[in-house]
Amino acid sequence: MNRFTFFSATLFLAVAFLSLNITPQGWLSLVLKRLSTKELAADLIVKNAVIFTSDASMPVADSMAIQNGRILRVGNYTSLQDLVGGGTKELNVEGKVLVPGFIDSHVHLIYGGLQMGRVELRGVNQKEEFARRVKEAVGNVKQGSWVLGGGWNNDMWGGELPMASWLDDFTADNPVWLTRMDGHMGLANSLALKLTGINNSSNDPNGGTIAKSTHGEPTGLLIDAAMKLVLPWIPEVSVDERREAFLRASNLALTRGVTTVVDFGRYFPGASVKHSWEDLSDVYQWADSSGKMIIRVCLFFPMETWSQLLELIKKTGRALSDWIYLGGVKAFADGSLGSNSAFFFEPYADEPHNYGLQVTDPESLFNMTTASDKFGLQVAIHAIGDRANEMVLDMYRSVALTNGMRDRRFRIEHAQHLAPGMAARFGEQGVVASVQPDHLLDDADSAAKKLGVDRAQQGSYLFHSLLASNARLALGSDWPVANINPVRSIKTAIKRIPPGWKNAWMSSECLSLNDALIASFYSHISVGCVALSETFVHPWQLLSNFVAMISPVNSHDHHGRHTISAAYACFLDNELGSISPGKLADFVILSTSTLDDLAEGSVTVEATYVAGKQAYP
Repeated sequence: MNRFTFFSATLFLAVAFLSLNITPQGWLSLVLKRLSTKELAADLIVKNAVIFTSDASMPVADSMAIQNGRILRVGNYTSLQDLVGGGTKELNVEGKVLVPGFIDSHVHLIYGGLQMGRVELRGVNQKEEFARRVKEAVGNVKQGSWVLGGGWNNDMWGGELPMASWLDDFTADNPVWLTRMDGHMGLANSLALKLTGINNSSNDPNGGTIAKSTHGEPTGLLIDAAMKLVLPWIPEVSVDERREAFLRASNLALTRGVTTVVDFGRYFPGASVKHSWEDLSDVYQWADSSGKMIIRVCLFFPMETWSQLLELIKKTGRALSDWIYLGGVKAFADGSLGSNSAFFFEPYADEPHNYGLQVTDPESLFNMTTASDKFGLQVAIHAIGDRANEMVLDMYRSVALTNGMRDRRFRIEHAQHLAPGMAARFGEQGVVASVQPDHLLDDADSAAKKLGVDRAQQGSYLFHSLLASNARLALGSDWPVANINPVRSIKTAIKRIPPGWKNAWMSSECLSLNDALIASFYSHISVGCVALSETFVHPWQLLSNFVAMISPVNSHDHHGRHTISAAYACFLDNELGSISPGKLADFVILSTSTLDDLAEGSVTVEATYVAGKQAYP
């Protein structure tokens, strides 16, 4: 069947649809009957499943057909029998829950993979254990080699910040650099401070802080932009090491049911903006050309390099392949709560003269955002404190007025602490709130100390308030800051019970199971035109898009009106996010026969499929 025949049939049936008031599903059925069985033969029929489709037109099904890595049809088993051919295989899910592949809306993929091979300090709850792990690592490296690691959280051992003196006795011959779990603070030992020239007379750089004792001596802690004083001295990671880190991280993602990640790269305050571009060529494009991609990535690049990204997109388009998508640009408005560098209207309760940091100069941030948006790039800005969030919302509103109306999908990464009334602005302005539920598990105990009980209770992690205000919510992990584990994140979003707590932290902000699932992968249906161009469009993608275009929008449809997903948040909702005809066949089989078990956290990932092929185990 040639494209002219297909499009002619499509237009003919569209007229019939509109004049005879045929339902979208009926229209699809008519089209299917007019296409040859040979061309429709499925590669795989998945049956006997409890499929949560995340598609409002058919929320639940028990079977689906897959052809050439895409979903051909969804329904009951009987309705798929005309798609069975000589080479069709069947997969019996035996009554288990099947969901779209999870999309982690915020990770640092290669950086996380590198951390897996370094000193692991996540979960350490005693100073002595912190020191012991570093000492053990020193014993395994050559004299003079850097010892790298991270993941520490000083709140785990009572809040005392680590100092170089904790390490100096056994690291005299090895420089050490250990990042805090949030990536906004790091600890250098005295040798590292000496090598980099940091001393009593060193001044704080813009957007950063060199922590000093009451005597003016550097303690070893560097916050946000101050980390750039050390990072250039650390030897570059080799291409082979980065490739190995990527493969490690990708395999870990698959074990957790994650088939797509939005990757913000090795870009942190103080880090080189070149890293993201080096990783694109050295790792991602290498993996794609050599057949080693096993998860899909949507890449964001440092906003300072927006013009470089624009030139690349002009040459290649946003999709380099079915595996690699060019997402947009990212910048930082402030730091983090744990590092006392998130930017607030009121000072920190434990540091009365500290309001946090503006990591990027506001004028520069505005100018880069305006330029990026003017040329159609998606913009994502990190904002944690309430003042940083308001600053970014104000800036987004101004940029939108300057550049005119379009579907831009501005993002705020984290949106952790919001002043009264601010959640409503996300909905009013159409800004995506890219949030990480598991961060609240780490912040719950320390937030009251840093912000005071009232501020911590009233404005932290306002997931339900954001949804109630028609905001678009996308869930992620920020891995390796938190574990890449969407099943746990869904439970956290629903329960909000931190370790050691009996009750929820702000129970009024708990999400329903449906909301949490949708925010993990749901595809928002946008009403728009179907473009017929010289670029090949898979027939089933065209059918899916056309049904979405001519289907009436239900103002009471909670899925379409109220919740926006990770797929929508990165412009991949035509390819991913739901079990729908035409979309890529990425899905996960869970160890349960009912979705309700997800809320209890007793569910595991039994299998992960990417493009209709088993990728895990």
